[in-house]
Amino acid sequence: MKKILFVTSEAHPLIKTGGLADVSGSLPKALAELSQDVRLIMPNYQTLNLYGEIHTLFSLRVDNRQINILETRLPDSNIPVWLVDCPEFYNYPGNPYTDESGNPWPNNAERFALFCRIAVICAMDKIGQNWRPDIVHCNDWQSGLVPALLSLEKDRPATVFTVHNLAYQGLFSASRMVTLNIPGQLWNPEGLEFHNMLSFIKGGLAFADCITTVSPTYAQEIQTPAFGYGLEGLLRHRKDALVGIINGIDIQQWNPEIDGTITQRYSADSIHNKVHNKTELQRRVGLPVNENIPMFGLISRLVEQKGIDMVLNCLPEMLAMPMQLVLLGSGDKAVEQRLQALAQAYPDKIAVTLGYNESLAHLIEAGADMFLMPSRFEPCGLNQMYSQRYGTIPIVRKTGGLADTVVDTSMETLANGTASGIVFNDANSGTLLEAIKRALLLYYSPEHWRNMQINAMSKDFSWRRSAQEYLQLYEKLRH
Repeated sequence: MKKILFVTSEAHPLIKTGGLADVSGSLPKALAELSQDVRLIMPNYQTLNLYGEIHTLFSLRVDNRQINILETRLPDSNIPVWLVDCPEFYNYPGNPYTDESGNPWPNNAERFALFCRIAVICAMDKIGQNWRPDIVHCNDWQSGLVPALLSLEKDRPATVFTVHNLAYQGLFSASRMVTLNIPGQLWNPEGLEFHNMLSFIKGGLAFADCITTVSPTYAQEIQTPAFGYGLEGLLRHRKDALVGIINGIDIQQWNPEIDGTITQRYSADSIHNKVHNKTELQRRVGLPVNENIPMFGLISRLVEQKGIDMVLNCLPEMLAMPMQLVLLGSGDKAVEQRLQALAQAYPDKIAVTLGYNESLAHLIEAGADMFLMPSRFEPCGLNQMYSQRYGTIPIVRKTGGLADTVVDTSMETLANGTASGIVFNDANSGTLLEAIKRALLLYYSPEHWRNMQINAMSKDFSWRRSAQEYLQLYEKLRH
C-alpha cells in the first residue's frame, strides 16, 4: 500500500473551474478503491461546497501568520481532505484564481506559495499526524513549488507533477522570490527562473521525480515549440521522466444504461432506443422532430482553442445539407452573437443554448448522432469519451487526448472492430468539412454506423484503468 498526498488547487465537487477538478475528485477515489492510502490537500476557499463535519487538525505559524489545517472528507468517500485555512489569502468570493472581472487576484503568488509551503510541511510529517506519504502528487502551476521545495529536504517522499494544461504557468516578477521567502539556491535557469521571471510550473517540471500529463500524445506535443510555450527544451531534456496517462471519466455519471437525465435509457444491445433521446432533444430545443435527419451535437467553451471558428466557417456548406446542429456553450462574445444570429436565420437547422446546463449536456450526448470536437489542442478532453460511451460518433482533430481515445474509421478499422469516430489532421475548416462529409456518408450506411457505435460503447474509459497506470508509476518511484 502506498501513502499518497494529492496536492491540488481544486477538486470536484468541493470546487471546480475545469478538468483539474474532475481529475482531483476522481483519481484519489479510484486509487483508494485499489487499496491505497490517499489524502488530499487544498486551500480553504470561501466558496467550497463542504459536506459533513470539519475539525481543526493542526495550527502553526508561517511567515508570522496563523495557519490552521482543517480536516474534512471528500464526498462519497473516506478520503481525508486537508484544507489550508488562511482567511487573508483564501477567504475570497467566487473563483479560486480570479476576481469577478476575470482578473487574477493580485496576490496569487503569495497565496499559492503559502499553499505549497504548507503542503511540504505536511509531506514531511511536521504536523504531528504520524503519517508520511511515499508519494506527493502535485498538479498544475498552483502546486509547482512543492517538488522544488521538497528537493531541498533530506529523506523526502518521491514527487509526481501532472500537467493538465501547459498554457497556464504561474509566471510572476523575479522580485517575488524575496517577498515569498523562496530559498535562493532554487533561483537559476535550471530552477525557477524563466526569462527573468519566477515560474511556478518550472518547479514541478524541473524538480519532480516524474512528470505526467493527461494523454500520451499531449506528452509528445508539449516537447515541440507549437505546444511547449517556451518550456519544450526543458521537457525534451526530461523526456525520460515524462509519461502520458489518459484521464478517466465518471462511468456512473456518464452511462446511458442508468442515466436519469435522459428520456430513454439504452445500451449497446438496445441502441435502437437511442433515437427516443434524439426526438426529445429536438422537442426541447425547438427543432423540427425528424428521427432520420443527421444531428450534430457540440458542447464547448466557444473559444479559438476549441476550433469553434472552423465550425462557423463550415456552417454555410453544412446548412445546404440535410442536418441539424444543437450547440451548448459560452465564451467569446462575438462568437456567441454570430451563433445566435445563425440560429435565428435557420431555426429549423440550428439550436443554440448559451451557458451550461448539465441535463441538456446529457441529452445532447444521448440524442445527437455525431459530436463535433475540432480542437486546435486538447490535453485530454472528456466529451469525446462521453460521446463514445453514448454511441454518438465523435468528429475530432488528431491532437492530444483526442488522438489517443478516438480510432478513425477506415475499411481496415471497420474490419478489425476498432473504428469509433472520425479523425482529421489539419486545423482548418476544409479538413473539418471533409470529415463531416465522411461522417454523413457513414451515417447513411446503417450497418457500418451501428458497428462504429457498438465499438465506441464497448471502450473502457474508467478511472480504475488510469489509476492502475498511476500506481505502476508510483511503484517505480520507491525512494
